[in-house]
Amino acid sequence: MGFTLPRYRPPDLTVPPLHGAPAARFEAAPADGVVPEGFHSTSNYPEYVKLEGGWALCPAGRMDCVTVLDSAAANGRSPLRVAEFRNVKKGDPVLLGRSEDGSEGIYVHDGGFVAAESSGDKFQFKTRITRETPFSRDYDQLYELLRHEREHGFITLVMGPAVAFDRDSRDAVASLISHGFCHAVLAGNALATHDLEADMFGTALGQDIYTKRNVPAGHYHHLELLNRVRRCGSMDAAVREYGLGGGIVGACLERRIPLVLAGSIRDDGPLPEVIGDAYRGQDAMREIAVRTTTAIALATQLHSIAFGNMLPSYRAEGDAVRPVYFYIVDISEFAVDKLANRGSFQAMGISTNVQDFCVNLRRALIGP
Repeated sequence: MGFTLPRYRPPDLTVPPLHGAPAARFEAAPADGVVPEGFHSTSNYPEYVKLEGGWALCPAGRMDCVTVLDSAAANGRSPLRVAEFRNVKKGDPVLLGRSEDGSEGIYVHDGGFVAAESSGDKFQFKTRITRETPFSRDYDQLYELLRHEREHGFITLVMGPAVAFDRDSRDAVASLISHGFCHAVLAGNALATHDLEADMFGTALGQDIYTKRNVPAGHYHHLELLNRVRRCGSMDAAVREYGLGGGIVGACLERRIPLVLAGSIRDDGPLPEVIGDAYRGQDAMREIAVRTTTAIALATQLHSIAFGNMLPSYRAEGDAVRPVYFYIVDISEFAVDKLANRGSFQAMGISTNVQDFCVNLRRALIGP
C-alpha cells in the first residue's frame, strides 16, 4: 500500500464564535520596513483572516512575519500575503490583532493534521526523542514519503559539510539527487567546498574521505580548490575544466536543481556562487521554502534553524491543504530540541550519525 497524505480538517467557520466574528482590521504601514503598532505576528500554522467577503486562508504562512492585504490580487489568488518586516512598503495594509481565537477576525488553526492518539495513561516513559529512541517506523514512513514526494512534491535537502566528509555518505546523497529524490539543496560554503575538494583531491579538510588519514600538506587542499574554482569563475566552469562532477555539487549541476549557498562570517574563499549578503541569502532560501513540501536537514544546526523559521507547516494549493514535513537528522539531541524550541513544532528528529542515515536512505530507496 502506497503513501497517502493525511487529510486536512479545516475549522468549522459556520458556527460560533467564528461565524459571528468581526472582520479583521488593517492599518497602513507608516514607512518602508515599519509596521503599525498592534500588528499581528504570524505563525507556521494555518491562519484564517475574516475579510468583508468571508474567511480567507493565508496560502503560505511562516513565523515572525506580518500579513499584508493585497486588494488588487488577481482572481483565484489569495488577497493575503505574508511578508518580513523589511519587505513591507509604506502604505501596505497590515493586519492588526493579537488574539488567535477569531475574536479579532484572526483564527490560528493548530489541529488540521493532528490525529487523536492516546493510550489513556497520564504517566509514560520515553516521551522525548533521544539516542535511545527506536526509529525503525520513522525510517519506513520516511521512505514511503520520499517515494511519494519524488513525483508529487518538492524535496529540499539542507546539509552541513559532515555529509561530504565521508565517501559513502557523499556518494549516497549524490545518488539520491541523481535519482530524483531531491529538488533543491540548501547549504553553506563548506559543504560545496569540501564536496569539490573530495572530487579533486579525495580529501575533506586534508583528510582522506575513506581512510580518514591526514595526507601531507592536505590542509592546503580546500584552499587550492577554492582558488581554482574562483579562477574559473563558477563551480560549473571548474567542474568542466577539471573533469569533476562525481559528488553532490556535480549531481546538482547535472540535474539543474537549485543549489543555494548562504555565506557565513567564517567562510574561506568563498566559492563564487556563495551569497555573501545575509538578506539576499535569506530571500533565496525563502524562494525554496515556499515550494518545499518535505525538508530533511542533515547535520547542520545553523541552517536547520534558519530554514525551519522560514518553513510553514502546511501548503495550500487551491482548495487543497497538505502538510509540510520537516526532518532533522543529527547526532546531537540538543539540535533536535533546539529546533522545536524555535517554533518548528512539526520537526521530526532522528538522532543518529548522518553518514549512516544517508547510506541507509540510499539502500532503501535505490539499492546497494
